[in-house]
This record gives sequence, structure tokens and C-alpha cells, in this order.
Amino acid sequence: MGSGQVTSSVPFECQGKHITVAGLGVSGVPAARVLHGLGARVTVVNDGDDTRAREQAAELEALGITVRLGDGATLPEGTELIVTAPGWKPDKPLFAAADEAGVPVWGDVELAWRLRKPGAAPWLAVTGTNGKTTTVQMLASILKAAGLRTAAVGNIGVSLLDAVLGEEEYDVLAVELSSYQLHWAPSLRAHSAAVLNLAPDHLDWHGSMEAYARDKGRVYEGNRVACVYNVADKATEDLVREADVEEGCRAVGFTLGTPGPSQLGVVEGLLVDRAFVENRHKNAQELAEVSDVRPPAPHNIANALAAAALARAYGVPAGAVRDGLRAFTPDAHRIAHVADLDDVAYVDDSKATNTHAAQASLGAYESIVWIAGGLAKGAAFDELVAGSAKRLRGAVLIGRDRALIREALARHAPEVPVVDLDRTDTGAMLQAVQEAKRLARPGDTVLLAPACASMDMFANYNKRGDAFAQAVRELGA
Repeated sequence: MGSGQVTSSVPFECQGKHITVAGLGVSGVPAARVLHGLGARVTVVNDGDDTRAREQAAELEALGITVRLGDGATLPEGTELIVTAPGWKPDKPLFAAADEAGVPVWGDVELAWRLRKPGAAPWLAVTGTNGKTTTVQMLASILKAAGLRTAAVGNIGVSLLDAVLGEEEYDVLAVELSSYQLHWAPSLRAHSAAVLNLAPDHLDWHGSMEAYARDKGRVYEGNRVACVYNVADKATEDLVREADVEEGCRAVGFTLGTPGPSQLGVVEGLLVDRAFVENRHKNAQELAEVSDVRPPAPHNIANALAAAALARAYGVPAGAVRDGLRAFTPDAHRIAHVADLDDVAYVDDSKATNTHAAQASLGAYESIVWIAGGLAKGAAFDELVAGSAKRLRGAVLIGRDRALIREALARHAPEVPVVDLDRTDTGAMLQAVQEAKRLARPGDTVLLAPACASMDMFANYNKRGDAFAQAVRELGA
């Protein structure tokens, strides 16, 4: 951890500036509206020229905003700043032109950071490959239990621009940040931040694992109080060591084992704090029981510890951690128990869209019939299968890239029976659940943890999870 005083930026004045917004959609349209409302001369450029884009363009043009559809590569003349949608890759020709012209590029998170009002609420930021949304929601629940005015913002809930420019006043914000957003947020400086874990993901966007990790690590830059890392994931601690933070900022670890000084962990069924206590070398503070975390799967307990660490860094009392975790209800499709049929549990973790998330999900159960498959996004499955083989009663494979999982099972778990469903229509889920029921024995868990994206068969992971739950209900009927 480097140390050096980090000063806050001067609020951004955009009156009269020529600002180009790159991309329409969920972040580009509100950014264009906000900038126009603040007096900027706004031009929106967009690669696509479909019906939806034309509808959005018409709405913006009615306000006096210039929109160029089908031309996202050319830098508009006179541009002084680009505000980009987070999904636009850094190698876009538009950004090369901006770099050559000396024009800065911000994302919507950077814009929100720059537009904060004097005395604005500090940010407690969370990133990582998996668990971000759950952790931020847990954090917001804990902060609310402490009587603080807060919201879960960023990738979820309230948009950051609405949070910083709206009439509602907050004491502190719980902020979920993706690697895309962090890439385009050079001046962001959080009160405290956590990187939950690091595993290969979005490498087609970042170009390499090193670039992906570097963008995740930006969340620690300039932290004032605590950089929270995962003791079980050394890469997250390495990012803390590399960060340039304010004087006095501490590294705080979370672990599923017994915590050392400056860590939060688990002791005899209790979540305990040895970081934010007097004499942390001798003392520990009980925060909650493991049973207060729902569901109490190992990776979800880790999420709760990370949320607790950020809340404690902000000064939240121990009782609020317990009350906030008890009040928290997980989102759908995140290791959600659907039903018990004939002494077999059916669990929906459709949100496990990559191998790292699926590994955490598989690690939560002893004997599993695994439903997996979809779009692999370039992933390899050998490590996942090898690490989970002893837990597998059977596997049912669906989706376009299921052969990759089947081959990994043949190499590392040849004794596990596999059903390969050669169909990619949405009705395949009912057949998958029926096949899983046939393989399962009393005491087993039928687990949808696809380790793949859903778009080959479903609109999104929510629809995939809904299809699984519906299939289970039909089975029960």
C-alpha cells in the first residue's frame, strides 16, 4: 500500500462545454440528459441504428441534443470530453482519436463522481468477479439498520447520477462497480472499498487477466479508511499492496477461518471482527451468527464478512451488522431454494454464469446433481470439474457449449453419469429437471449452477432461473 495524501477533485463545470456521449442505452441516455440539463453542448454517437436506437435518438433530439446513429467511430469536431457507456471497449477507434486529440474519456461513474455536490455522501465501493450485488445489498441493509440514510447504487438500484444529483440526501452510499466502470473512472476515491475475488472474466473486453485485475484494483486508489480484501484470494491482497491510498488507510482481510489481527472471520458459528476493535491483537467483537446469513453457503458468508468490514470501517456498531444481515433478503436466482421433492432439494443459482461462481455454488452442497451449460465465453472447465468431482451424483448438460463441460467430466470425473441434452430450445429445461430427478437420491441437491451465460437459450439468467423453478413446480405437481 502506497501512502500519499489524495485531494478531492474540484466539482466539474460543464456549462458550454462540447461533450460527446458514446453509446445510447441505460447509461448513455441519462448521461446525455444530465449534461444537456447542466448546460453542455451534447452530441451522442452510437454504433447501432436500429428501431430502439432511433426511438431513443428522437427523444434526445427533441431536447436539442445532436445524435449520430451508425457512426460511433468518428470524434465529433470540437469535442472537449467523451462520456462513454461502460460496455464500449477501450480499443474503439473513437477512443484512439480522442487520445490523439488529448480529449479525456470518462464513464458514467466518473461523471457522477465529478458532479457530486459539496459535502456529498462518501462511497463504500464493492467490486469483484462474483458476489458484488449481494454484498452491496447486504451492506445497504446493515447501514440502514444503523439508522443511516443510504442506497444501493451503481450497477444496481438507484443510478449514481440520480443519487448524486437528486433531491434526496444520503449519509453514505453502497456502490457496486464493474471492471468496465472502474476502467473509465480515473479520479474515483472511495471512503473504503472491497475486492471480493478475482477470476478470469470479461477478458475479451480487457485483453488480458492482468488488465482485468488492474481495472478491479482501481477501486482501492485513494481509499481513506480501509481496503478490504479476501484472505483466500491472494490476488486481491496484491491489489491492496499496489494501491496508492491516503495516509492511515488500513488493509483489512476477511476469511472463512479464524481471523487474525485486522481481519474479520468465523469462530464457532459466529462472525467476528478483529479489525475495528480496541487492541485488535487481543480482542474480538462478535457481529452476528452464521445462521443470520441467508443462505449460509460459504461464499455468501464471505460476502457478509466483506459487507460487515465496509460497514465497520464507516463506524457502524456490531448490533447493526447482525440486524442488517437478518433483514436482508437475497435476490432471485442466487443460490435460491426452490422446493424439496422426495427428500431432494432443488436450488436455483442461475446467476452462476462463470466457472468461479459455479465453483462457489457447488462447494455449498455435499451431493449434487448438477445442471450446467450455456455460452462458455471462452472458459475452460477442467479446474471446476476436478475440484467438484467428489460432490457430483450426476450431471445434466444443456446449451450450446455443453460439450466443453462433458469433455471435462470425462477427463476428471469419468464415473459420474452424464445426460447430454441435444436441444437448445427453452423447453429443454423441463427435460433437464426430469433427468436430474431420475439421477438424484434422497438427501441430494439438484443444483442449477450453469457456469455459463444464458443467451443461447434464454433472454438472460433470470429467465433461465424462472424456467428451472417452473420446471420444478411442474415436477412437484
